Formats: sequence, C-alpha cells, structure tokens
Amino acid sequence: MPHTLGSVLVGAALALLPVAHSDSGTSLRLTLKHPGRESAGPRTATLRCEPPGGRHAEAMRACSDLKESGGRFEHEPDGRMCTAIHSPVSVKAEGTWRGRPVRFRKTYPNDCVMRSRTGMVFAF
Repeated sequence: MPHTLGSVLVGAALALLPVAHSDSGTSLRLTLKHPGRESAGPRTATLRCEPPGGRHAEAMRACSDLKESGGRFEHEPDGRMCTAIHSPVSVKAEGTWRGRPVRFRKTYPNDCVMRSRTGMVFAF
C-alpha cells in the first residue's frame, strides 16, 4: 500500500508540471498616451497570460495576438483603411513574455495605424 500512495503523489505532481511551466511568466505593464493632448494623461493596464487577466479590458484577445506573433508587439498592418490624420499615439510595454524580459516602445501617427500594427495588445 505505501508504494501505491507514493505512485499517486508522483503522478499528480507530474500532471501539474506542464501547467506550472507554461506561460505563467507573462506579465506586462502597458502604457498608451497621446502626445500633444495635455488634458489626457497616459493610460496604463496590466496584462497577464495563461490564464488571461490583469487590468486589460480585452486580455483574452490581447494574449491571443501575442501568442500568434510569438511575443512580438508589432506585426504587418492588418489591412484596415486608416485616415492620414496626424494625431500621434505612443505605446510602451515592459515586463516578461514567457519568462523573458521584454521592452517595446513606439509612436504611431494615429490610433487606427497603431491598432492595425499591434492588434488588441494596446486596446484598453
């Protein structure tokens, strides 16, 4: 009987190992601000993945975008038509993606271009 209990405990520990090793090391602090709009201060959100959470309104979709891109914050434009209105938006991401430190900073000509290039990551 002692061998059976030990086998059960070892089996249970091994079953949990992949869950503990997955994306639990993803934790990001995201900042979005519009230079030139002094009355609108920067907005910030936290994003955690696996499971999606934090203070990001679209955490599940943002984590999915990051997973699809292999952790890159910027990708090719998604094809939406954006106006040429100049209303800059600056974004910043700092933290860890799957346990690796990451840092991203970029200014886009407007919100539409930013969303076309970053998906839901900065949609908070």
